[in-house]
Amino acid sequence: MISLLKIEWLKLKNYTAFKVMALFFVIGVFALNYIVYIINKNIVNNVPGAGLVSFSPYDFDTTWQSTSYATGFILLLPALLLLMLFTNEYTFKTHRQNIIDGLSRQQFISVKIMMALIFAVAATLLVLISASIFGLASGTAFSLKGIKFTGYFFLKALSYNLIAILFSVLVKRTGFAIGVFFIYMGFENIVSQLLNVLSIKLKRENNIDLGNVGDYLPMNAADGLLEFPDNPIKTMSQSIMPSDYTWIVFALALAYLILFYFWSRRKFINADL
Repeated sequence: MISLLKIEWLKLKNYTAFKVMALFFVIGVFALNYIVYIINKNIVNNVPGAGLVSFSPYDFDTTWQSTSYATGFILLLPALLLLMLFTNEYTFKTHRQNIIDGLSRQQFISVKIMMALIFAVAATLLVLISASIFGLASGTAFSLKGIKFTGYFFLKALSYNLIAILFSVLVKRTGFAIGVFFIYMGFENIVSQLLNVLSIKLKRENNIDLGNVGDYLPMNAADGLLEFPDNPIKTMSQSIMPSDYTWIVFALALAYLILFYFWSRRKFINADL
């Protein structure tokens, strides 16, 4: 696997899109969280009466969750990069050449999935560093109370990356794959919002609490594990909102992850080159 990863690095190191998107992602992790930190510190907390409802999202008790939640909005960048890298293999026929040169189909798809794992690990490390920095800046005592949310972030990052791999294998053409990826993401988000509205209506009118049903969809399952930390405003709305069945969402996120993995492998191994 190490030798295969070295080959992948040779493809990556001179790829301009990789350098640009990686730089944007690194800057984005810190910039997004800095914006939230500054807004809360200098605006929200200075609103008259804010002491009654405000909270500090980057205290060490909440920094892991806040940073994971905010960074989740830019996880499309590494996913899109993986999609571009994989579909370029089809465009330039390098996947075929690699297999002619002695690489098995299993090895080829395995190293792509390993890249998805590495990207997810790298993103999670950035979240840990960013969360630690903002936690220290808050002046509160070090705590690992919400560290589990970085695990949820890793699951979300890996899910996005494997979805990108799956779309690459299914669609193959770079531009078309990106378009289909965004169309599907938009479609699922619309369906998810409609299902969430239905969930609220069922609880309010029929006293049926199925949880946020929109979080049970493939891309939204991992999203549903990451929410902004509890705060007074969120607490006030809990009475009308469906319950958070975290264990169901977590189980579904894992199930979808396994599905993406085996579907991608099976499709690539059995497809015509």
